[in-house]
Amino acid sequence: MSPFVIKALQLLLSLSILIVLHEMGHFIPAKIFKTRVEKFFLFFDVKFALFKKKIGETVYGIGWLPLGGYVKISGMIDESMDKEQMAKPPEPWEFRSKPAWQRLIIMIGGVTVNLLLGFLIYGMVLFVWGSPSVSNNDLPDGLYASEKIQEYGFQNGDKITKINDKEVDNILSKNGGLMINRYLMMRDVSSVEVQHADGSTETIAIPEDIGDQLFQAGEMLPFRPMPSTVIDSVMPGTPGEKAGLQKGQKLIGLNGERITGWYQFNKLKEADEDGEITMLVEENGQQKEVQINLDEEGNIGILPKNNINLNTKEYSIGESIVGGFDYAYWTLRDYVAQFKYVFTKKGATQVGGFGAIGNMFPPAWDWQAFWNNTALISIILAFMNILPIPALDGGHVMFLLYEMITGRKPNDKFMEYAQLVGFFILIALVLYANGNDVYRWLFE
Repeated sequence: MSPFVIKALQLLLSLSILIVLHEMGHFIPAKIFKTRVEKFFLFFDVKFALFKKKIGETVYGIGWLPLGGYVKISGMIDESMDKEQMAKPPEPWEFRSKPAWQRLIIMIGGVTVNLLLGFLIYGMVLFVWGSPSVSNNDLPDGLYASEKIQEYGFQNGDKITKINDKEVDNILSKNGGLMINRYLMMRDVSSVEVQHADGSTETIAIPEDIGDQLFQAGEMLPFRPMPSTVIDSVMPGTPGEKAGLQKGQKLIGLNGERITGWYQFNKLKEADEDGEITMLVEENGQQKEVQINLDEEGNIGILPKNNINLNTKEYSIGESIVGGFDYAYWTLRDYVAQFKYVFTKKGATQVGGFGAIGNMFPPAWDWQAFWNNTALISIILAFMNILPIPALDGGHVMFLLYEMITGRKPNDKFMEYAQLVGFFILIALVLYANGNDVYRWLFE
């Protein structure tokens, strides 16, 4: 099975779970408040449905257009734009006949379920698989610092010891990314204490707009673990193999310059113009020079040894509940924080649709990655759905809050127009996001 198909199946399963549970968040309170639900659909049934069956007063079904799902609640102005029903006098079982507080609970039910689901899934992931843990002692060569981040005083080989005067015990976040990158891009950080490769310690002041500066420079990951200078593997048929390089050899010099990190090796290799390099390698305490002719793309065909000691932090049931809530909270907070980048020229071009979401999943089926991504998408859906855009849950909530505060209910004609405007806004956003996916697929 191709990687594309595996990613597509994971995306389809993830969205199916989230859509059904989101709609249940509307369906259950509607039933509790004795409000009639006419339809409950996974995916949209434009013109026809793949499957449908009426049970009681509700038609349950599966549509053919996998762009979402819906419940059609009697007496509610929604995407169905059922003007005929709304022209009739209100019935006791209709949405419009219920008190505003009941309607509000029905409308926020989907978002509430998405948030709770994210918390529960993250808690389950922590309990079953734990979370990755790497201390500074587990990272002997420190971190690689991008060119932009070096302007503030950071150096290659640095180890992050404190963030905002708080000791750093684990340099990784629960999803495996470097914690320092999250702080710089999405959180409030005023100072970072580092231990340089020479053993000295320095506290570096961080400007308030550090995230914007890094984003505009295209450095969303300003820090990465420093690769070892020991060769892990040599690709068959490559210049490295032809020159006699072998696994276990250590790179210590290139074109007469000392190598202290893999980043230097890449930089010097890229700077070479004639395609010939002289490499100094060490093996069993012996040093020797090796002449290598690079291929047309400037590659040698060697990979560095992984020198990171990755540990796993395990959680009890109680710890996983607390950790799951913390995981979900910071995931939501970080997502909201990075949302500001969308409103920049550079950020708008990086908005993605179903292709970008699908690429979050690995090319081979991995249940841990599947559930982590499902939890993330659930939290994203919660945030996106609560935005005050007509046709989304947040739009309905906005008008309900207006009614509860002022005591005046927006008239049906206004609601119909607002729903129509919101629908076209959503269609435009979907087309734009997926258009970006197609553009990147064709030209990048």
